[in-house]
Amino acid sequence: MKKLKLGILLSVLMAIILSCGKVNKSDPKALFDDVTKNQTPNTLTNKEKRNGWMLLFDGTTTTGWHGYNMKMFPDCWKIEDASLTMSTTGSKESQDIITNEKYRDFAISLEYKMTKACNSGVIFQVAEDTMYKFPYETGPEFQIIDQDNWTESKLEDWQINGANYAMYPPMAKPYKPVGEWNQLFLYVKGNDVTQILNGVVVVKYVKNSDEWKKLRNSGKWAAYPDWGKFDEGFISLQNHGTKVWFRNIKLMKL
Repeated sequence: MKKLKLGILLSVLMAIILSCGKVNKSDPKALFDDVTKNQTPNTLTNKEKRNGWMLLFDGTTTTGWHGYNMKMFPDCWKIEDASLTMSTTGSKESQDIITNEKYRDFAISLEYKMTKACNSGVIFQVAEDTMYKFPYETGPEFQIIDQDNWTESKLEDWQINGANYAMYPPMAKPYKPVGEWNQLFLYVKGNDVTQILNGVVVVKYVKNSDEWKKLRNSGKWAAYPDWGKFDEGFISLQNHGTKVWFRNIKLMKL
């Protein structure tokens, strides 16, 4: 009997220990806080592993990624300083890369560092098909841009850093300047989407809401019939011909 009671007590204690540190997956800010900051790049802590985070980039290989509408990884991208970055120049849309897997409900965290007048983004819910030339034709974009040094044209508020491109302008501008690492965090659960930049919520919206449909059908995306159509898709890093570094790419399925 004593052994039985001791076994039950140990089981209860183990359950308590295992439950400690578990994160609320319905809270985007809690998930952002769950990602360990300032550890060795492209690694997971034991806590992150327990909570379900996985690495999408190991810092040394391109495993898990390929060129959009390609079977291989494009040579206009390279690994530099344990980061994924572009080797093209000219500020025009070039070959984007996408994950090998599709994702529906997820949180993704990554760090990016900008160069002067760069333009890029993280695009999600992407459909891969030769009927499309670029991922942005189907997927929403978390905008990355060095607006402080941008001279090509006047930027609309929905084009600046942290925006949901051509839809929702950022509610704040917590981006760090050229040469410093920014932490981008994206939460997608059903129709609920939250974008966090350096710990600050910059965009929050409900897909397929009346507001979302009005914006989608009255702006740039009215010319793209399949934009925002897919609830599951690939995640893309955009190559706009200007250099941006990406590292610490971590994803949690929700």
